[in-house]
Amino acid sequence: MTQIPFDIVGFDLDGTLIDTSGDLAAAVNYAIGTIGRPPYPPDAIRPFVGRGARVMLERALDASGGYTDEVLAQTLPILLDYYSQNLAIHSIPYPGLMAAMDALDAAGVKMAICTNKAERFAVPLMHQLGLADRFAAIIGGDTVGIAKPDPAPIHAMAQRAGGGRTIFVGDTINDIAGARNAGMPSIAVSFGFLEGPIENLEADAVIHHFDDLVPLLTDWKA
Repeated sequence: MTQIPFDIVGFDLDGTLIDTSGDLAAAVNYAIGTIGRPPYPPDAIRPFVGRGARVMLERALDASGGYTDEVLAQTLPILLDYYSQNLAIHSIPYPGLMAAMDALDAAGVKMAICTNKAERFAVPLMHQLGLADRFAAIIGGDTVGIAKPDPAPIHAMAQRAGGGRTIFVGDTINDIAGARNAGMPSIAVSFGFLEGPIENLEADAVIHHFDDLVPLLTDWKA
């Protein structure tokens, strides 16, 4: 049996476990379309993602002609309502994830999620994808009243998953800084919603495909 020196592997959700860009783009496009803005292709949404729905919409509005507080207040509820009804139309796990999860299960390692996505979106999304039961805990951006990079939600994730030595996998500075603030090692994924060079995240390690995750964990040196 594969020996992994961690009790828990924690994951971010959007851009780490699941490519949600298609559904996020659809929600953004629906919302900005109500004020006459042109739609974005899914790939163009990627740089807007990672700091919550409000920031995603702010970035989309700013890039398409700017916005006022009134426009943001008008379109944000539209985006959230549309997204809540269309969580998993285009969203899919990243390649290699299922096999990596099976290997972690076989090694007796628990998996958990800590995302800045609101719990009312994160939990239904994972259920709709048939993956919720694979995780010992799912912590949203509003579960404990504060989001990453504050360490509190990552600590809550580890505690609810049963505790023990934990490593965190993510794709943004919120993930890697959050893990660092929580006193945990981190792995950055290069296929996520990156805002710049992955080296800027200063993670302890980087993977380019989920096929690399279990071998990296197996060879991890404390």
